[in-house]
Amino acid sequence: MRAELRMAGKSSANRGKRWPAPAFRLGDWLSDHRRAIAETFEFVSLRLGSSLFVWLLVGIALALPAALRLAQQNFVALDDGWQGQPGLTVYFMVGTETDNVAAVQSQLRQSPLVAAMQLTDAQQALQEFMAASAESSSLTTALERMSENPLPASLQVSIASDVFLEDLAALREELLGVDGVDDVIIERTWLELLRNLTQLVERLGLILGALFALGAVLVTAASVRLAIESRLEELRVLSLVGATRAQIRRPFLYFGVFYGLGGAVVAAMLLAITLTAIEAPLTALLGSYDIPVQVHGFGVAFLLTLLGVGMALGVIGALVAVRQRIRGVQEMAY
Repeated sequence: MRAELRMAGKSSANRGKRWPAPAFRLGDWLSDHRRAIAETFEFVSLRLGSSLFVWLLVGIALALPAALRLAQQNFVALDDGWQGQPGLTVYFMVGTETDNVAAVQSQLRQSPLVAAMQLTDAQQALQEFMAASAESSSLTTALERMSENPLPASLQVSIASDVFLEDLAALREELLGVDGVDDVIIERTWLELLRNLTQLVERLGLILGALFALGAVLVTAASVRLAIESRLEELRVLSLVGATRAQIRRPFLYFGVFYGLGGAVVAAMLLAITLTAIEAPLTALLGSYDIPVQVHGFGVAFLLTLLGVGMALGVIGALVAVRQRIRGVQEMAY
């Protein structure tokens, strides 16, 4: 009788203990990863509708910051492409002598602010104007009947990099005092607007990127939490038979990976559709400035980065959902 009581006491004492965890073996570890991947495929395929919904939400959360990043890169490339365009345009008076024009050119060559210059004489200006107004026959005829060329010569000046606006203003005042110079235009508006817009897009991208990344993490965490809730009994059994915390949470981390990668693929598709939709109006806009349309940044490196970011956000969301819930499951299994 006493022996039976001792056996019953031992059985009661061991009831709340888990089986000891087995020693680590590489083959078992790889096999467990294959099992987790297979379970993830099965879970996603059985709940394809909800999985597509999660992918769409994560994809939208990734697409907007990625689009702003692409816009910022293309604005920078466009700014670099416009660096060779004139920063100053010197307009001479009608009928200005060639010596006066040459004197202005010589003065500008000695200035450290000037990188290059291009002269458009009066005859070239008239030919370009007539070519641009070829559709207006009456205007062309009137220009041809004039005894003198009504258009002045002009000098387009490319400014060196890192030149302050005050220096350009001083150079303008200096040129206005030269004989034969009618006006000097500082062509800075587009470049300033473009640079300001680039900074704005960059900061918006950082802010919205952080907010939408948080949204993607929360969406993934909620989806993984539902997957955990649907397998609570199975997780308790695994915990009782000696499964480690890494083994229990591994399938759910793969859920996060799949949700993140799927969302990144959706984001890449949305970006490709958007770029295709804006190609025609963008071509028309940049074509008016003789700038070729070329999308910078949307390449293999960008897509791999997008996939990596999506996968990382999915894993973070899965960890957020798994950490607290798995701890509760193991406590209940004791």
